[in-house]
Amino acid sequence: MSSRSTPETTGARTIHDIELPLRVVIGVNALNSMPEILRMLGLQSGKVAVMTGPNVFKLYGEVIEAVLRRGGYEPLFYIVSDASLATAEKLVGEVLIDKPAAVVGFGGGKSIDVAKYVSGKVGVHMISVPTSPSHDGIASPFVSLKGMDRPYSMKAVTPRAIVADIKIVAEAPLRLIRAGAGDIVGKLTAVRDWELAHRIKGEYYGEYAARLARLSAKHVIENASSIGKGSPEGVRILVEALVSSGVAMCIAGSTRPASGSEHLFSHALDIVAPGKALHGEQVALGTIMMMYLHGGNWRRVKRALRELGLPTRASELGLSEDEILRALLLAPKLRPERYTILGESGLTENAARELIRRTGIV
Repeated sequence: MSSRSTPETTGARTIHDIELPLRVVIGVNALNSMPEILRMLGLQSGKVAVMTGPNVFKLYGEVIEAVLRRGGYEPLFYIVSDASLATAEKLVGEVLIDKPAAVVGFGGGKSIDVAKYVSGKVGVHMISVPTSPSHDGIASPFVSLKGMDRPYSMKAVTPRAIVADIKIVAEAPLRLIRAGAGDIVGKLTAVRDWELAHRIKGEYYGEYAARLARLSAKHVIENASSIGKGSPEGVRILVEALVSSGVAMCIAGSTRPASGSEHLFSHALDIVAPGKALHGEQVALGTIMMMYLHGGNWRRVKRALRELGLPTRASELGLSEDEILRALLLAPKLRPERYTILGESGLTENAARELIRRTGIV
C-alpha cells in the first residue's frame, strides 16, 4: 500500500492509503526475533543487506551477524559513512549488484534513513533496527539526507518491521537518548501548527494522527525523570513514543503530526550553525519558543525539558543570540508551503528578539 493522495496540501479528503509497519518488536534481546520476522515477510533464506555505521558495526556487527546466520541468512554489511544522497545512491548501485532479499537499517538515524532510501529504490523489504533512540525516523516513511534540494524530509518507504532491542538501545550515549526525547516533545507544537494550517488554509487535518503524536509527547513528559536518566525502562518508554510518532506520520501521509515550526527552526539552525547541536536538542529549544507563540504553557514544557536533562538555553549548546535570531528569521522561508505559527512572512527582527528574551533562550 502507498499514499496516493496529498493530504498535506488538500483540504478535501481523497483516496488515502495508509501503510503501517507489519510488526513491531520491543524488548530485551528483541534482536533474536530477526529470523522470525524475515520468514513472516516471506523470506525463508538468502542474502540480507545490513546498513550500519562504522561504530555500530564494531560494537554489534558480530551480534547481528550471528543472529542472521543462525536463522539461515547471509548478512551483507554496507558501511554508511554519512547520511548523504551521494552515499545512498552509491549503496543503491551496490545493492542492485548483490541482490539481497531485504535491507536492514541497523544503527542511528543516518543508517536507518539511508536504508529506507535504498530499500525504496531497489524495491525490497526494509527492517528498522535502531541502536539509539535519537529521533522518530525509526518507524516513519520519511528520510532526511544531505545533498537533497531541500533541508527537510522526503518520503521513501515505511519499514515493514521494527526491532528495538532495549539491551542495545539503552547503551546509547545519554545525550542521544535525551535528544530523542526532545524530538518527541516537539510534537506538542507540531500538532498545534497542523491544526492552525487546517483552520486558516483549509489543509487536511487528521485528528487521530494528531492525538497519537500528542500522546507520544505527553507520555515522554510524564516519564521525564526515568528517560532523562537513561534507565532501561525509560528508554523503552521513549522507543515506544518514537514508534507511535512514526506511525502517526504513516497515518497522516505526511510529517505534519511530527514536524512544525519547531522543526523549521532546527533545520534553519543546521544552516546557520551546522554541527553545534543534535537535531532533538534544537527541536527542544524551538518548542519552547513556538509554544510561547501559540499561547501554550511554554514554562511547563521548559521544566519538562530540564527534567529530561536537555538544554533550555542557547549557551548550553554553544549557540549565540545572533545565531538563534538568524534561525528564527530564516525558518519560515525554508518551507513556505507549510503554514505554521511563524506565518507566511515570518517574524520581524524585533519580534524575534522579544521572543528570545521572554522565553529565556539567551
